[in-house]
Amino acid sequence: MALEWVVLGYAAGAEAIMLLLLTLPGLDGLRRGMISVVRSALKPMMSVVPFCLFLLMDIYWKYETRPTCDDEHACTPSEHLRHQKSIMKSQRNALLIAAALLLYWILFSVTQLVVRLEQMQQRVDKLKKRDD
Repeated sequence: MALEWVVLGYAAGAEAIMLLLLTLPGLDGLRRGMISVVRSALKPMMSVVPFCLFLLMDIYWKYETRPTCDDEHACTPSEHLRHQKSIMKSQRNALLIAAALLLYWILFSVTQLVVRLEQMQQRVDKLKKRDD
């Protein structure tokens, strides 16, 4: 299961890097190329959404089937420690899922806004040329 979380971490990292390159000021020459790269990468990266839902169901299943240590003497200290580590990992993984989904949504929205901005800039340039 660790490989799935590594893949999701890399996908979230790639989304963050693309988002950063699209929004940094002063990179107009790079931005035009990045727009085409990001727009072509958005459809394959959409697979992050069902993948995150699958991993979220996995966390839920682990939560439902975990052994419980309700009483003080019901679990040994090592079992109690393992239970606490499992809860911490589940919380960390849930944060990773939320970050990956949020970054995908932000990347999609920012890409659409940058494309609209570029189209508007082209229209303004055409109107200026026509007026001159």
